[in-house]
Amino acid sequence: MAKDCSFDVVSEFDKQELVNAIDQTKRDIQSRFDLKDSNSTVELDADKTITITTNDNMKLKNIVDILQSKMVKRNLSIKILDPKPVENSLGGGVRQVFELKKGLNQELSKKIVSEIKNSKLKVQASIQGEQVRVSGKSKDDLQDVIKLLREKEESFNIPLQFVNYR
Repeated sequence: MAKDCSFDVVSEFDKQELVNAIDQTKRDIQSRFDLKDSNSTVELDADKTITITTNDNMKLKNIVDILQSKMVKRNLSIKILDPKPVENSLGGGVRQVFELKKGLNQELSKKIVSEIKNSKLKVQASIQGEQVRVSGKSKDDLQDVIKLLREKEESFNIPLQFVNYR
């Protein structure tokens, strides 16, 4: 009897790379002429949110651009950032909070399982917490599922990784 092969679909990010990207953003703020004396801050709060505080919307936009470019250089998807509305902060400045997306919520997991089942490939998909386990007899079918999910990744609006491939 052939042994089943499987892999897990997850959505994670490298926490240390994110910390490094934020540190590089802070250094850029200190050295850039247009941002040097703006009292701008970028803070990572308990690996759940990033808060950017600065003087005005133009500087906020520049800082967000710097952060996103640093994340891309460190192979972090900018899809993990969930921007909240810009708020006025004390002293006439502006503040924006970005929640970090990690893990697959129940609704998204169901959507992924539905896509896999609609593909008519001979695999089984099951939701296990914040990940989806896909198993089947053929490694070729599993690779077809990965290809399918890569093509549909834009509609999920979250970066997907495929781990524990065996």
